[in-house]
Amino acid sequence: MALPRQHRDAFTPDEIEFIAGNEFISIMPLYKMPPLKLAQITYGPFRPPLPAVVPLWLALTMKQNQKCKLIPPTWLTAEHLKAKLEQEESKDEFCNLPFYYMETAHMILESASDDIPNVDQVRKLLKDLRETRQSKARVGLAALDNRWLGMHNLSFMEINEIRPFFSRVFDEMRKLDYHTNDPTDT
Repeated sequence: MALPRQHRDAFTPDEIEFIAGNEFISIMPLYKMPPLKLAQITYGPFRPPLPAVVPLWLALTMKQNQKCKLIPPTWLTAEHLKAKLEQEESKDEFCNLPFYYMETAHMILESASDDIPNVDQVRKLLKDLRETRQSKARVGLAALDNRWLGMHNLSFMEINEIRPFFSRVFDEMRKLDYHTNDPTDT
């Protein structure tokens, strides 16, 4: 299926998830395993009960093969997400979250939800957090300026979602600004 023209310059959610798969996460190996020698790097050896840090894609592969348990990132707990949601609702600016928080959470919840305490509450808080941030981004449109727009602490997915819209709006605003400041129009 072809993408709409305005989305061709943006990444697809699957592409963003692929990139986010390179983020590192802690695991708890379930078995003693020798080092995994990959093309450019070696991970391991793995010796339970010592935690190891590996890329998310490797952690999910090992989890799928029942060779480890994921240790959830500190930001992917109900307590932390609840605090971030409260912060998001009480302040005008976006709260600081990991750049790939949505993609990382999605992959972990899809493949390793049994390793997340209070998983249903975590899912609900992530949904509420996303909706609150989307609403805040819409409100940010009122502050649109033809030269720049300051929105700090957006995630990759959030930037990707608004990029096509903002690109078109800024192009139109530049055209309008050019025509209103054109000295030949007098």
